[in-house]
Amino acid sequence: MNNQETTGAVKRIKNLGFPWETADPFLFCVYHLDAYPAGNDQLGPQASLKGRNLGDDFEGIDGWRMYHGHTVPGFPQHPHRGFETVTVVRRGFIDHSDSLGARARFGPGDTQWLTAGKGINHAEMFPLLNTQDPNPVEFFQIWLNLPKAGKMVAPYFSMQWGEKIPKVTATDEAGRKTEITLSAGQWGDVKALPPPPDSWAAQPESDLAIWTIRMVPKARWGLPRAKKGTNRTLYFFKGDLIVIGGVTVKSKQGVELEPDVDVLLENGETEGELLLLQGRPIGEPVVQYGPFVMNTRAEIQQAYEDYQRTQFGGWPWKSDDPVHPRGEGRFAKHADGRIERP
Repeated sequence: MNNQETTGAVKRIKNLGFPWETADPFLFCVYHLDAYPAGNDQLGPQASLKGRNLGDDFEGIDGWRMYHGHTVPGFPQHPHRGFETVTVVRRGFIDHSDSLGARARFGPGDTQWLTAGKGINHAEMFPLLNTQDPNPVEFFQIWLNLPKAGKMVAPYFSMQWGEKIPKVTATDEAGRKTEITLSAGQWGDVKALPPPPDSWAAQPESDLAIWTIRMVPKARWGLPRAKKGTNRTLYFFKGDLIVIGGVTVKSKQGVELEPDVDVLLENGETEGELLLLQGRPIGEPVVQYGPFVMNTRAEIQQAYEDYQRTQFGGWPWKSDDPVHPRGEGRFAKHADGRIERP
C-alpha cells in the first residue's frame, strides 16, 4: 500500500523510505537506527571496516553504517544555509562541533536545534562510548525550512535537555497510557521549550509541532485538532499496526491527516510509537541543492560562491570529525564560552 488515497480524517497513507517524505514547512526527516557494536579506543566500532565504502557508507552492512565517517560513524564537517536541523535523540550519543566554536555531546531524550541561517559548518559524530556492549544509536533528524525573510539570519545553536522537555501522559477509559513528548508546539496548556528566535516554529501563527507519541498495547488516544490549513503527518515507525481515524495503518507508514478534526488513535497488540510533524506551510518556492535550501537557483549559486570564499567562518577544530573524550558527559559549550549541562 503506497500513496493510498483515503477519505475522512486520513488523507493519504504512504510507505516510509529513506529519508521520510515531509510536507511544507518541513523538508524531510531521516530516521537513523544503527546497531553499532562495542566501541574501540578511538570511539569507533570494534569491528572490521573491510568491504565498506568508507566516506559514503549507507548500505547498512551488519545493521549499521559509517555514513561519511572513516574512524567514528557520523558526518564530518559540512556546510548548511537557509534552513534548520532539529535532532531528536532516542538512543546513543552525538558529538557536535561547529564553525561558531560551539561544541556539545547530547544523548537519549535530548533535542538539538541548529538554525543554519546565512551559513554554518558543523560535524555530527556518533561516538561509541561502551567498550563492552553494543552501542545502538537511534534518532530523528528533521530539516525545517526557513522563510525567505529568515534565510540569511545569523546562525544559532541551542540544546533542549531531555530532563526539561515537557511530557504529557494521557490515560484511556481502560487505564492504558499514551505518552506525548513535546519537542515543539503545544498540547492543551503544556508548551514545549522555546525554539530558536528566528525559527519558523517561533512564529505564533506557524502551528508547528514535533511530538513523539508512545502508546502501550491497545491504548486509545484522541489527537486534538490543529488549525485549518496546517500540514499534518503521523509517522508510525514502531509497532505492528494502529488504527488512525478508522483506517488500519501498518508499521513504517506515514499518514497525512486533515488538520482541523480530532483523530482517534487505537493501538494494536504491541507497544506503538509515532512521530507527529505539523506546521502551517511557508508557501514559498523551495530550491535545494545538497546542503543549501533557498528560494531561487541564483541564491543557491550565491551560497556556493559564499562558502568557497568564506567557509562560513572557517573550521576551528583540528580534525574534520572531532569527538569528545570518552568520559565526557552530556554538555554544551556555546560560542561565547558559556557551558551548560543537564
